Amino acid sequence: MNIDCKKEIDIAKKAALEAGKYLRNNKVKLNQVLSSTNRDIKLKADNEAERIIKDIIKRESSIGILAEESGMSSDASFKSLWVVDPLDGTANYSRDIPICCVSIALISDFKPIIGVIYDFNNDHLYEGSINTNACLNGKEITVSKITKSNQGILITGLPNDTDYSDEALLNMIKNFQNWRKVRMIGSAALASAYIASGKADVYMEHKTYLWDVAAGAAIVNAAGGEALIINQNEKFQVDVFFSNGNILK
Repeated sequence: MNIDCKKEIDIAKKAALEAGKYLRNNKVKLNQVLSSTNRDIKLKADNEAERIIKDIIKRESSIGILAEESGMSSDASFKSLWVVDPLDGTANYSRDIPICCVSIALISDFKPIIGVIYDFNNDHLYEGSINTNACLNGKEITVSKITKSNQGILITGLPNDTDYSDEALLNMIKNFQNWRKVRMIGSAALASAYIASGKADVYMEHKTYLWDVAAGAAIVNAAGGEALIINQNEKFQVDVFFSNGNILK
């Protein structure tokens, strides 16, 4: 399939902006818990934002959709695929922590082609593609020039099924010791956007979900960084290492 990047990125931006503004302006009625586990919650907001995004994409694009809440659309194939996280940072949203966003990616042959991330609390729209530079609200952004981890900022996270054993946490702490600062912000998509815009230098996480990071990968690459997504399993969980390209894994 030949992908018209300009057309598709415009569709993604339209969907992200509409869903994000809806999430921002209707929080009282959307902040209703539909289900919860020990480590995760789902809100009415997740479902409503996903409905808005899918309606726009289905109306304007012929490419199938993989979405966090509803899974794979009946017409989807792995050749080219929209990958949608309607609300990344749901727990933050539910507690009025303003670190959450809408994330929409287009992948082809398992490679991120287009990425759009809308930080609706700050009205920050990040975008990037294989054919365009990375931008924040239309202004070009680039990754940082930091070359040493002891001068850099690492962003990471603890996904829902994180191994909390003493051994696993000790290994994580040993890695933290290599960095000037470590941050956990509760949104993989915004973590990726922060790498792309030079706010931090490396984002790494194990067993996050493809819809959390696919858009960010496209934007990091477009910003001159390197986005590695590996070890995808049947639940679309992946390991990621996004960097400014100057700090090696």
